[in-house]
Amino acid sequence: MPSPQAKTKITTRTLLLAPEIFASEGGIPRILQIYLRALCEFGRPGHAVRLLALNDSAIDSGDLRRNAPGGLEDWYVCARNKSRFVRAALRLSRGCDRLICGHVAQLPVAWLAKRLNPRLRYYLVAHGIEVWRPFTLAERLALRGAEKIFCVSDYTRGELLKYCPLPAGRAVVLHNALAPSFEVNSGTPLSTCQPVILVVTRLTYSDRYKGVQHVIEAMPAIRAAIPDAKLRIVGRGDDLPRLQTLRHQLGLADAVEFLGFVPDRRLTEELRNCRLFALPSKKEGFGLVFLEAMAHGRPCLGARAGGVPEVITPESGLLAEYGDVPGIAAAAIAALQNPWDESAILARAHEFSYSPFKERLTKLLDL
Repeated sequence: MPSPQAKTKITTRTLLLAPEIFASEGGIPRILQIYLRALCEFGRPGHAVRLLALNDSAIDSGDLRRNAPGGLEDWYVCARNKSRFVRAALRLSRGCDRLICGHVAQLPVAWLAKRLNPRLRYYLVAHGIEVWRPFTLAERLALRGAEKIFCVSDYTRGELLKYCPLPAGRAVVLHNALAPSFEVNSGTPLSTCQPVILVVTRLTYSDRYKGVQHVIEAMPAIRAAIPDAKLRIVGRGDDLPRLQTLRHQLGLADAVEFLGFVPDRRLTEELRNCRLFALPSKKEGFGLVFLEAMAHGRPCLGARAGGVPEVITPESGLLAEYGDVPGIAAAAIAALQNPWDESAILARAHEFSYSPFKERLTKLLDL
């Protein structure tokens, strides 16, 4: 069925490139869904949007209805075929005025597209660790040709500029936002919640920097101060057996529970009923999951690293040094015993709502 935009003469087009957008539940796909929605909601007559995803093998019509109101002019998926992705990007970028890259690995393709379409302006969303490193020659060239780079935190902006200096104003901070459908509404009153600490993350070998092991190792000290404290861990991955072994080695079989993957409704219930959300990670570019916890009035425990200190304030949680197990234990005990002002936590979540994000993106894109 043709998009409603087909009835309007198209005068401007924007192409969004995504490593994946609906194929997984990770942070990058969730943020790119918000970008897609904002692009489709700009509301200017004659503005069309196209979507290209590398890893997705199909796109469900329900996902499009929820995340692309008004519809897309065109979309294409590549089922992890990189050569197909490059060819499709060059084809779909023809006639476009803007191209937004959802990952730095796709930026050289945008640079090439501009060579073929000189009026094309391209942008990059810089999420975190993928730009905290030296860049290849092709990446540096493409970074210098970008109209703007949207960095999810000031920390990420600083790390990117460390490895690729750019003119002033080229790299700007555009914080992540909660999805417009994400309800900011307090859960069970903290004063009546059991002392449950909730962790939500991937449990893979490559993601050990998330600090799940450190929270488990902190539990004996936490339980010494708060005997009925429990740790519930949502997530799955190839590091799960090692973490389960650690639980048994520490004698925490009755204190630490691995829940595996849980659907959104169950995850919401877990967030609404815990007393503390914890993820003392070393390499979070921003930490969207902290906002999702705050949106239910939950205080957060994070590491003093990456972009997390830009998200967690003294009114919404506590910070500990990464890998400092006694420090993490002390912070968790203090957080579990603190009489938090849930309205202040909810207010912090509101600061990162969808509408301010969309307004700032509109200005940055000159739409």
